[in-house]
Order: sequence, then structure tokens, then C-alpha cells
Amino acid sequence: MSETASFEARLSQAAEASERLRRAIGKVLVGQSAVVDQVLWGIIAGGHVLLEGAPGLGKTLLVRTLASCLELQFSRIQFTPDLMPSDVIGTNVLVMDQTTAAGGRHFALHKGPIFGQVILADEINRATPKTQSALLEAMQEHAVTIAGKRHALDEPFFVLATENPIEMEGTYPLPEAQLDRFLLKVLVPSPSEDEMTEILVRTTGQEMAPGERVLSREDVLALRSLCRDIAVAEPVLRYASRLVAASDPSSKSATDLVKRALRYGAGVRGAQSLILAAKSVAMLEGRAHVAFADVQRVALPALRHRLIRSFEGEADGVTTDQVVEDLVRNVPSRPEAVEQAVRKG
Repeated sequence: MSETASFEARLSQAAEASERLRRAIGKVLVGQSAVVDQVLWGIIAGGHVLLEGAPGLGKTLLVRTLASCLELQFSRIQFTPDLMPSDVIGTNVLVMDQTTAAGGRHFALHKGPIFGQVILADEINRATPKTQSALLEAMQEHAVTIAGKRHALDEPFFVLATENPIEMEGTYPLPEAQLDRFLLKVLVPSPSEDEMTEILVRTTGQEMAPGERVLSREDVLALRSLCRDIAVAEPVLRYASRLVAASDPSSKSATDLVKRALRYGAGVRGAQSLILAAKSVAMLEGRAHVAFADVQRVALPALRHRLIRSFEGEADGVTTDQVVEDLVRNVPSRPEAVEQAVRKG
């Protein structure tokens, strides 16, 4: 089999595996197909995902079901104001062992819940900034440092965090540095009438079984590796770069809405997220190349949490989603369109 045929076969297998995973999740979670897709984009791209939505919309259920469908170690961290960093990453504890000849006392590592592979950071904005920062090294380096010693985390490793946007008392908004560590931010919408009815049917009867095991650890690692092999033409890379550059209000290419509503735009991680998520979209649809439409499709979850609104933008009620949609409408995708825009300007 030629290298091209082998790659196409792997693509076909990846698309089939992702469809099986979607079906397994759909047996437990009602609706939210767009949310499930976006979470899969993040996982396959090798990034972390932040889920925001009102209580009861299935954010935690989605993560638990996903963990059940993957042959990975699952850990849940319930963030509260009194949670300490050592409760997350672990600490060295003094152990008394009378069987040893050296007095029976030594320090041993007590691993925290961060030593997992699928990490549910539930209600992450309820913890203090000090505790939130305990996740930074793990999310970026896939390792933690305890008492000066670095401990690598098992791969694949990803954090799926949830936050509730409507309860403001006792919450600590995530700082920009931590938000930037999330590849995607996914908004979980309220269910339709039909979906709400199905939720009631499923949740008020007998307890449902957890999601069936679909993919192994090796399968997830193979999907991640394949995602990196998806080709991206230079014009598509330049389009992603222009989108991010236009989100900077000090840039000449910034739109009027950006100049009025933003203080800071997306940075390098924003551009990386656009490309990695677009690669996931192409791969899950069985395509070997990223299209302009893929970048546009992932723009909202990849950029919405990286834009910082100005005072005027907040006062006018302009959302970051509106700004991203404005960028997608007004930033030309092809070089000839850029030249025409420059001439008109």
C-alpha cells in the first residue's frame, strides 16, 4: 500500500472512530451535538477545553460520559474557595514505616487528582487565583513540580473545565493568562422543548448506564498524531494570521468594531488554536487538507476567550462573539481579496 493510500485509510478510520464516539455520547447526553463536536476538536488537537453554561445543561455529564467512552484515567476536581494548590497537584507527606532499619520515617509523594488523563475541573471559577494557577504548569507543560522535583503526567492529558456564568458571588474570574491556556471555549446552550422533554424522560426514570468504552489510549494518541499530519496550505495559514492580526485594535487591519470594542486582541496562541482546531475539523470529516471554511468554523470557540473588551465595548454590550463574527465577515480570505481591500482603503 502506498503512503498516500495508507494516509487516506487512516483518515477514513479516524472519521469512523469519531462517529462511534459521538453515537456513544449521544446515548447518554441529549442533544448538544455542536458542543460535543467542539469538545472533540479540542481533544484531538491536543488542547484543553473550557465549557461555559448555566447549571443543569449537562456540562459535567458530558465530561464524565466522554471519560467513560475513552480508556483513560479520569479525575474530578471540585473547585471551591477553600481548595488549596496542594489539593490539586499533591504534596510530599511524612510516612512512618517501622519495617525499615533507618528509623522508619521518609517522605513519599501523595499524588493529587491532577495525575490523571481526563481532568474534570468542575466550576473552576469558584477557586481562588492561587489555586487556579496550580493548573497552569500542568496545562502548558503536561508536568507538575512538587518540592523542586518535576513529575511528568501521563499522555494523553487534557483538562475539561466548567464554569457557571450566572452565579457571581463567591467566584473568581479566570485571569487572561489561564484563559489563554484553553485551546477552545465552548458555550453550552439551553435545550429546545423536544430536548428538554427527552432529558426528563431519561433523568426521571431508572438510572442510565455510563457511556460504553469506544476508544483506547492508543486510539486517542493515534488520532492526535494524525491531526498534526493534516496539511495546511500557506494561503490558509496567512488567513488565520490576518484574522488574529485584525483582532488587535492598534493594527491597521483592525475593523471599526475592533477599534471601538476591544483593548487587546488574540495573540500567537489564538492563531495556533485556529489552525489546530481547523485540522481537527478536516480530519474528522475525512479530509487531508484544511479549508478556509474550517478556519471560519472554529473561529468562535478558538478566539472568543482571548479578546479583552474595552470600557466602551462593555458599556455598549458588545460581546466577543460579535467581534469574532465581524472579523470573519470583514477579513478577506484570499490574497486577491486583500489587494482589492487595500486599493479601496
